[in-house]
Amino acid sequence: MSPGTVLAMRPNSTPGCHWDGSSRTAPARRPLRVAATSPSRLLRAGQSGRCRHCGNRIGLYPRSDGRPIALHPAELATAHVPASCHWHLSSGIAHPHGDGSDWCRIPHAVLCPQRTPICQISPLLESARRQLTVRTRRLIDSGAFTSTVSPAGPALADTGRPDRPVVRMLLGHYLADGPLETIRCVAQTSHRHRCPRPVLAPDSPPGSWRLLPIGPQRGQLALPEQTTAVYDLSQLPHAEQRRWRIQRCPAHATTRGAADLAPAGWQVFDPLLHAQHLRTGLPHPPAHGSGER
Repeated sequence: MSPGTVLAMRPNSTPGCHWDGSSRTAPARRPLRVAATSPSRLLRAGQSGRCRHCGNRIGLYPRSDGRPIALHPAELATAHVPASCHWHLSSGIAHPHGDGSDWCRIPHAVLCPQRTPICQISPLLESARRQLTVRTRRLIDSGAFTSTVSPAGPALADTGRPDRPVVRMLLGHYLADGPLETIRCVAQTSHRHRCPRPVLAPDSPPGSWRLLPIGPQRGQLALPEQTTAVYDLSQLPHAEQRRWRIQRCPAHATTRGAADLAPAGWQVFDPLLHAQHLRTGLPHPPAHGSGER
């Protein structure tokens, strides 16, 4: 076989592509960082999830103070976004201002169809909000999403159950990011999805609602102590309290190989900053079989 025949048998390839047609262009590298204090070595980029209000996709990123924020997955033109809603990412950290470009990120709370917009929205944002509304309806109709957010207003007042309860565990008080029943495990499953199981498992020992005094923290003004409803886990074994603190279901509490797909939603409770979440009365007894007392 002559050399010319060999050249003739080579497959035709497009310039800029490999012989199989795949692109030679390397994908853009995503900046990843590991939280220095994270016991699970959670990456600070690539954390995705779904809004518990509407079921649409969100991107979870830490701010410079370490608190997470949910951003809309796609970038939008800055000309159509109010300046107060401009966000940009730098090294996996979300910053609440623009970076000088024509594109920016926007908090999901602006577009969430189940929430009141936190700023004045333009016609383009209103159109995007309507698209998310249609997606939410399709998810509900197909059974892929069921809202787990407790209704606000009279329904919440009837049950007396706080939408963001104060939980006592590991000798401290923490503020949850939602009702106890909606606190979800943050571990990654074998299918690389977030675990759907709740932390408040029916087969695990429950805590108890108690009225406990909440005083000022060290370094704050000497204010009189206040009594508030607290979901007390301090009577449970240390391992069970730690399971709640790292926000894992019983199945993933001792699984070392499972990484976290989202940061735990706890905040250290501050009686001054979180005064609106203080409750002077105990919640009504839960329905039979809820696993809580």
